[in-house]
Amino acid sequence: MDNLNFLSDYLIASLSLAVPIAFAALGGMYSERSGVLNIALEGLLLTGAFTSAAATFYTSNPYFGVFCALIVGGLVGLLHAYLCVTLYVNQLVSGLAINLVAAGLTSFLARLVFHGSSAQRLPGIEPIVIPGLANIPILGSLLFQQDVLVYLLLILVVASIYILFNTSFGLTLRAVGEYPQAAATAGVSVAKVRYWAVILSGCLASLGGADLALVQIKYFSENMSAGKGFIAIAALIFGRWHPVGSTLACLLFGATEALQLRIQALGANIPYQFLTMLPYAIALFALLGLAGKSIPPQGLGVPYSPESQQNN
Repeated sequence: MDNLNFLSDYLIASLSLAVPIAFAALGGMYSERSGVLNIALEGLLLTGAFTSAAATFYTSNPYFGVFCALIVGGLVGLLHAYLCVTLYVNQLVSGLAINLVAAGLTSFLARLVFHGSSAQRLPGIEPIVIPGLANIPILGSLLFQQDVLVYLLLILVVASIYILFNTSFGLTLRAVGEYPQAAATAGVSVAKVRYWAVILSGCLASLGGADLALVQIKYFSENMSAGKGFIAIAALIFGRWHPVGSTLACLLFGATEALQLRIQALGANIPYQFLTMLPYAIALFALLGLAGKSIPPQGLGVPYSPESQQNN
């Protein structure tokens, strides 16, 4: 029975730790499928976490906090799209700038909002227990006692598969990411598609931040994303820009982080610094193993200018 409980708790922790990474990876998938590199996932996670925490702090309504995170995440995505698509700013530079601004601005605002105590306890989003099904050993607690954001993530993964591969929008999105010149020749507005994709990317990544603040920790702390946005980028590459592959990669990283936390709790004679770096080491080894095998969209990171195409 103890082994069963340990396995159940481990699987629940793995899923919980994977959720914010999966939201960010799913958001990054839309942006990068359209050809816009989104290194700003880390900043979007942090922005979503702060916005949801601040809105919940003032209203005591965590669902309103999630809604506010969606709006602000979309606005940050709009900023990234404006810089990259309209102003032709280097996409890597734009993403890094958003990460740096988000880290500094959220730290500053957190001290104002929470009166110097960022560890202000917040009302969180509680699990939804499905009667009957929740009593199934292992699977009951894993699948039928989760919060609404976990169920939303599962719905979004399935919806993303359908959108990408069975709708005209998905076909257009992939065409713009692979060969924007051909898409433009067919009458597609490359800029419009990329704008919508990057805005959607910001909304989805911010949901990951809301999960961090309102489900896992239930308060906001400075730099609480702790590199999860960069792990999401690794998961996106590892999953080959596919909704299912990226989500499974996030589950792998979540399982690794849950494992290192349990090893520390058991008091193993291993330096904690080594255990803390374990998820990032797994991400690095995963990327090394995929060297030359994971092929990104051909237009990823390449700005598209209609004027330059006309001149050519």
